[in-house]
Amino acid sequence: MAGRKSDFTLPTNTLDDLFSTQEERDDAKLAKIRDIPLTEIDNFPDHPFKVRDDEDMIQLVESVKERGVITPATVRQKEDGRYELISGHRRKRACELAGFEALRCEVVDLDRDAATVLMVESNYQRSQILPSEKAFAYKMRLEAMKRQAGRPSKDNLVPVGLNFSRVELSEQSGESQTQIQRYIRLTSLVPELLDLVDEGKIKMRPAVELSYLDEDSQRAVVDEIDLNQCTPSHAQTIRMRQFFTDGKLTPEVVSAIMGEEKPNQREKIVLRGDKVRSLIPKNIPVSQTEDYVVKALEHYSRFLRQRAERDSR
Repeated sequence: MAGRKSDFTLPTNTLDDLFSTQEERDDAKLAKIRDIPLTEIDNFPDHPFKVRDDEDMIQLVESVKERGVITPATVRQKEDGRYELISGHRRKRACELAGFEALRCEVVDLDRDAATVLMVESNYQRSQILPSEKAFAYKMRLEAMKRQAGRPSKDNLVPVGLNFSRVELSEQSGESQTQIQRYIRLTSLVPELLDLVDEGKIKMRPAVELSYLDEDSQRAVVDEIDLNQCTPSHAQTIRMRQFFTDGKLTPEVVSAIMGEEKPNQREKIVLRGDKVRSLIPKNIPVSQTEDYVVKALEHYSRFLRQRAERDSR
């Protein structure tokens, strides 16, 4: 037993915690917080969350002018000595608009994958997140998590990332794996269609179906939307995808499908029968009600035109 080396090794960070006070640990963290010139900070590559100069930004600028940046942004130092912004893109923009030259930041030691996960997590706190932002954020984070998970073990021939990354992301985001996969499909849409999704003009399921079309077919759909001033229904997008799978989706087929009248686009005018009949002379038969109403509306329309002409003289 003498001279035998122990297999037990206490982690370095545990030793640091044992032989340092909370105050010393707080001081160490503060040492990583500094004011960094804005010119030395680069935005996160392909940052999926949009920074808008809207009313909320105006309020943030005023807050920064009055109190400064209360919560430091998070950055990591790159190999070239510059800094990469992980969280705090809106604070950085507010400082630019406020005329500041530097941004208070906490410098963290993270690789790109860990930084990607942190970047996405930090933006979940936003009150409003667009579908396109979720789409690219989920895609970036899932890819980073898969790389972090590594290759499969000898006893498991299926990559660990495929086994657990989607489950973990689902648990962390609170959305089902199916819904996350739908969001990720949106990243295959052309920008014009993705904008319509963000605007609420195309719903999730029709958008997912369109994402399976190639760029030329999607462009044909965009052209038809502009021409007809309407968006395709879920049923129409399913048919487009089937035609595309069969190699038969042409601009003419897209036009024919988009030109079909959808039930939700048929204009319906509902008039209460008792209210209408109360305004029609009793000697007018019920069978002639429609003709009477149309003639009354034509007469009223002529009256409005004549009045408008008199007022314009």
